[in-house]
Amino acid sequence: MPIRLVALLFSFALTGAGTAQAQSYPSRPIKVVVPFAAGGPQDGIIRMLSQKAAVGLGQSFVIENKAGAGGLIAADQVAKAPADGHVLLMASGGQVSVAAAVRSNLSYDPQKDLVAIVQLVDTPMVLVVPDAMPVANLADFIALAKSKPGALTFASTGTGTISHLIGDAFKYAADIDILHVPYKGAAQGLPDLLAGQVNAMFTSAAAAHGYLSAKRLRALALASDVRLPSLPDVPTFAQAGIKGLAIPVWVGLMAPRGVPPEVVDRLNSEFVKVLKDPAIKQQLQTMGAIVIGSTPAQFAATVHEDIARWKQVVARNHLKLD
Repeated sequence: MPIRLVALLFSFALTGAGTAQAQSYPSRPIKVVVPFAAGGPQDGIIRMLSQKAAVGLGQSFVIENKAGAGGLIAADQVAKAPADGHVLLMASGGQVSVAAAVRSNLSYDPQKDLVAIVQLVDTPMVLVVPDAMPVANLADFIALAKSKPGALTFASTGTGTISHLIGDAFKYAADIDILHVPYKGAAQGLPDLLAGQVNAMFTSAAAAHGYLSAKRLRALALASDVRLPSLPDVPTFAQAGIKGLAIPVWVGLMAPRGVPPEVVDRLNSEFVKVLKDPAIKQQLQTMGAIVIGSTPAQFAATVHEDIARWKQVVARNHLKLD
């Protein structure tokens, strides 16, 4: 048999095998490993969306919460899982783009060992201050910081986390000197912020929503290129006069390297369909999220751009965690 014909038949066989695998997928419940404790905003988002996607896929989802080490444990587990689409990572920038920027000894390569499936939402950070602080807007905060260099503080959810790096990016963009105070998480930082022990904090709109509604915190600006429907009176940083802080804080799904493209496309299709549901969109907006529903290629491009952005911030601040 001619070599060219053999190669053609082999190609057809591979295509047929991939199609058959996609048609039989999923053959059992799908595990989604979540790098956060149960009950948080991201955990709530993936539980809601996976429950809806299960209908179209014909299999249930099992959510496994694996917090610790900034989500690196969860990402490592998924990177080393069988590449059949039955183990997925609910990924965020912390385990992927930020980890790639601040760590050189990761046990996995976020761009090589994990495959982008879909960016689900953007959960932008908001700069909040105690309601008693004598600033009415971002311009007032910047003016106060410039009048007292090094005196004001901002809390983060830990050194090298997104809230820390956005804070550093803000310092650079606004040309101010404010002191970083790292905490182990928002649950530890928010009480000190409310008590006035620290002056400001970057946190998710979802985490701050209750305190903003109760007027215990004041939101100064949103690190996004659009306003949130849940916070219509809060300007973006660009609208408040500071450029370059429209920084996506994405939540998406990723799989181990080697997952068949047909399986990736099937998962993407089902989750994008769920995200187009008006009722789901409304729920996500209430949770302080912006619906995205990307293609796999768009999500991969977002991750690539995110890594480059955080590497610049890390280099500027001489920050490395290993």
